[in-house]
Amino acid sequence: MGVLTNKIKREDLKPGDHIYSYRLAYTYSHHGIYVDKGNVIHFTRGEGQEIGTGTGLDHIIGSSLPQHPLDNPCPICSDQSRSDGVISSCIDCFLSGGDVYRYEYGVTPAFFLAKARGGTCTRASSESEEQVIHRAFYFLRKGFGVYDVMKNNCEDFALCCKTGWKVIPTVDGGQSGQAATFQAAAGVILSVPVAFLARSSPVGYAATSVARLVASCGTYCVNRYINDIGVRRDVVKVVLEE
Repeated sequence: MGVLTNKIKREDLKPGDHIYSYRLAYTYSHHGIYVDKGNVIHFTRGEGQEIGTGTGLDHIIGSSLPQHPLDNPCPICSDQSRSDGVISSCIDCFLSGGDVYRYEYGVTPAFFLAKARGGTCTRASSESEEQVIHRAFYFLRKGFGVYDVMKNNCEDFALCCKTGWKVIPTVDGGQSGQAATFQAAAGVILSVPVAFLARSSPVGYAATSVARLVASCGTYCVNRYINDIGVRRDVVKVVLEE
């Protein structure tokens, strides 16, 4: 575990761990809470609609779970791979052939900024193993609302289980590191004046490009940081009602 990777071995997993696995050549990751004995509770749309954009991308990016044939479901999970919402599945179905990574909590500002990719760590502290697992099972029974790729996704679910915090529903963005990364990256790309650069001389183009790159990296890091659930203030503590 460190700046370069959060990859771990299965035998090192502990109950209450927030884990994730990459999909589609590391384009995005799927998150969940490891319970025990190879069981994971996670939030998904299922049926090849995990990202839930309402566009053609939903048909390109596969489900968070392997699609077992109807006549040959997973011997452990049965037909859970075709379910929506908060579900419990075996770790093999959760990983869907990928490696397992562990999300890090309570990291320093320097460490957070050094992790250039979001969705891997947070400044927020995790609560106890018992509280984390209790929330996961509560949401398994009660649900976690409607899946939204930017505002209410699998990482939001795992963060809420671990910290008890959830972004106030009235705000525009969600709390997940992946969502913040995508938003920050999009803002950087849109801020580059392509037409101006095209008209510049080679020397001017190079100098301007370097300056823009440095400024864009700074903007990207700041945007990621201020959107982390560990530092933002537009959050509420989730109260579980039995």
